[in-house]
Amino acid sequence: MGARNQGFRCTDALEREARASGFSLVAGVDEAGRGCLFGPVIAAAVILDPEDPIPGLQDSKTLGAGERERLATQIHERAIAWAVGGADPFEIDRWNIQQASRLAMKRAVERLVPQPNFLLTDAVTIDVPVAQQAVIHGDALCHCIAAASIVAKTERDRLLRMWDQVFPEFGLRRHKGYPTTEHKRALAAFGATALHRHTYSPVRQVSSFQQEQRIAGRIE
Repeated sequence: MGARNQGFRCTDALEREARASGFSLVAGVDEAGRGCLFGPVIAAAVILDPEDPIPGLQDSKTLGAGERERLATQIHERAIAWAVGGADPFEIDRWNIQQASRLAMKRAVERLVPQPNFLLTDAVTIDVPVAQQAVIHGDALCHCIAAASIVAKTERDRLLRMWDQVFPEFGLRRHKGYPTTEHKRALAAFGATALHRHTYSPVRQVSSFQQEQRIAGRIE
């Protein structure tokens, strides 16, 4: 299990509090991929059914890939509603990862049917006209936020497996775009793609070198 979430207990207490206050459709919202060098940041919003609880929900980072996929399937089948949204690398480079993550979350919430009347989010507020509560370590403490983290992570992993077929030299299927040694070596060997985040330092350094080489006429 991830060290950062040791000692936390994931429950539905915050959802029950919100429903007791009159909010009937409580959505959890979270994102995946903030620290990656490649690809979009993906967010998910999930309204769990209080009459059909899903055992084992917890922060996606503490789960193995197989368990995440199993839980994601159950969430897809048993939640009242779920949706995903994203912000692409160009939006990340334009605005920064914090604002792009909030944009991805906003898009996920706006795609929910039915629309929620209360949001529980992982640490940030979202620019939507819905009552909301930002919860520090929300993905480790709150069932619906944990569910959103699982859906966001599995969706992003699916996209990276697809991109791995386009850019097999980068090993995206294995590291999912994170700054591993393998990924940094591939960047140094092959340069950055258009779908890398060019404002992130490891990519920016490679991109600057590529630009210098083009100016010098050494690469096309």
